[in-house]
Amino acid sequence: MNPQPKDATPAVAPSRQQWHVPPIRKVGIIGLGYVGLPLLLAYARKGLKVVGFDIDPHKPAAILAERSYIKHISGEAVAEALASGLVDATVDFSRVAETDAVILCVPTPLDQHLDPDLSYITATLDAIVPHLHPGHVISLESTTYPGTTAEEVVPRVEARGLVPGETVFVVYSPEREDPGNPKFTAANIPKVVGGMTPACLEAGVALYEAAFETVVPVSSCAVAEMTKLLENIYRAVNIGLVNELKIVADAMGIDIWEVIRAASTKPFGFTPFYPGPGLGGHCIPIDPFYLTWKAREFGVNTRFIELAGQINRSMPEYVVRRTMLALNERGKAVHGSRILLLGLAYKPDVDDMRESPTFELMDRFSALEATVAYHDPHVPVIGPTREHARWKGMHSTPWNQETLATTDAVVIVTAHKAVDLRELATWPGLVIDTRDAMRNVGGAATVVRA
Repeated sequence: MNPQPKDATPAVAPSRQQWHVPPIRKVGIIGLGYVGLPLLLAYARKGLKVVGFDIDPHKPAAILAERSYIKHISGEAVAEALASGLVDATVDFSRVAETDAVILCVPTPLDQHLDPDLSYITATLDAIVPHLHPGHVISLESTTYPGTTAEEVVPRVEARGLVPGETVFVVYSPEREDPGNPKFTAANIPKVVGGMTPACLEAGVALYEAAFETVVPVSSCAVAEMTKLLENIYRAVNIGLVNELKIVADAMGIDIWEVIRAASTKPFGFTPFYPGPGLGGHCIPIDPFYLTWKAREFGVNTRFIELAGQINRSMPEYVVRRTMLALNERGKAVHGSRILLLGLAYKPDVDDMRESPTFELMDRFSALEATVAYHDPHVPVIGPTREHARWKGMHSTPWNQETLATTDAVVIVTAHKAVDLRELATWPGLVIDTRDAMRNVGGAATVVRA
């Protein structure tokens, strides 16, 4: 018989009158990155006091100096929140004691074997648990496998002598932040939440109703954890499908982008997904492997999901191979060539470089002894990364004719609006286009889709 998640007992939301939900006057946000900072601002806009916590001292310092360190969040928004008198930020985790609720927004990467790395979650819990008090609401938002809240959060809380559902309230609510999306912000994206007990769920709903327009309660933390994985695996699998179709279409001399546009005219039964040079961002390249890892504990092999992951992770190699062939046709070996990668952020018009396929391309071209540079108007210099430390401190190459004159091939990885591709079109060189960005640009450049 398969084991069941520890919080499998349904925690269907009761009536509001059944439970005493402690008042939430001050919220702690732990992790002030692309999820935590928007969440901090959302609570402040609703009139709640909020304290932001981070182990990186530069982030609290920037907030207190009324500066934003994330491109799509304005400094004015940070200054307005600070001016309200509701916002504070610190590296001192003992101040968790002054909050009524804490929300954990910390990274959940993969290790070198593609297994879940929960070290950020566990280290954060170990830092805050001594400062929890009766009545606290503890919410985990980091994307993870079903059972994490029950297996990692609850035992640490109980070791403190607190009882979930009685003296504290433990919930899971997956983040749904989409950096740079002008239509959907933290407050207007429906918020799924599950609790360890009915009382926990009620407290979690109250916590998120204070800042979000719509809260969606579900029966358990495991359901909420699985919901996030389904959302991102759905995208990863469909992107894997269209990436494989791109390779097939290229071999047949068919333009996959034209095929997608034609299929998109069907008013039912089709949702367009687009190929690319590999997956980026913190969620889609990582989340499927959290489920495949956990599924093995239950004796289940997630072959379909793993195949999509393999295809998506192979796309940088496909781009490199296409570049090598295109250079060869021009009588040039990749060895000794000067390769300019256009775009380091994983998606257009943001500065988020987490899991960007550009890093993989840089590694692969460099291994072939090409000279590698990048240009990204939103990432002027590469900061610390978990897996690509060798590139830390590298600066974005200027975008001008002098740069192009010394470049053998430009690979479009991310098509930022701030980059004028018409300038690239006038360059009589080789452009490897992974995003169909040059379709309507024309010009003298030789464009190869990859």
